[in-house]
Amino acid sequence: MKKIIKTIHAPAPIGPYNQAVLSGNTLYTSGQIALHPETGALVLDDITRETKQVMENMKAVLEAADMTFENVVKSSIFISNMHNFNAINKVYASYFNEATAPARETVEVANLPKFVNVEISMIAIK
Repeated sequence: MKKIIKTIHAPAPIGPYNQAVLSGNTLYTSGQIALHPETGALVLDDITRETKQVMENMKAVLEAADMTFENVVKSSIFISNMHNFNAINKVYASYFNEATAPARETVEVANLPKFVNVEISMIAIK
């Protein structure tokens, strides 16, 4: 059985998908980009601020499923420029305890939705 997870504290989907799906004890999140949930504006002026907005959006999705970053077991990070890796990684790391951080891959891609610089998705378990 699957349960659709929705919150007004993260951006509404921009296509035919949901913010997250809970199946049993496992949460599968859709990728989050730096859309501000209240204004709908993209936060693209600075890679640090952009990544923080992505992580805050993800935090809201996790909270809607009664989870935190401590529940995350796998992250996927897609970036448009590997030169931004260190700045993105610094913000990402601030949301996790390094000793219990999830597995992860970071992949450079040609383009992302709305031509953002970073998109992150996660899998979490209760």
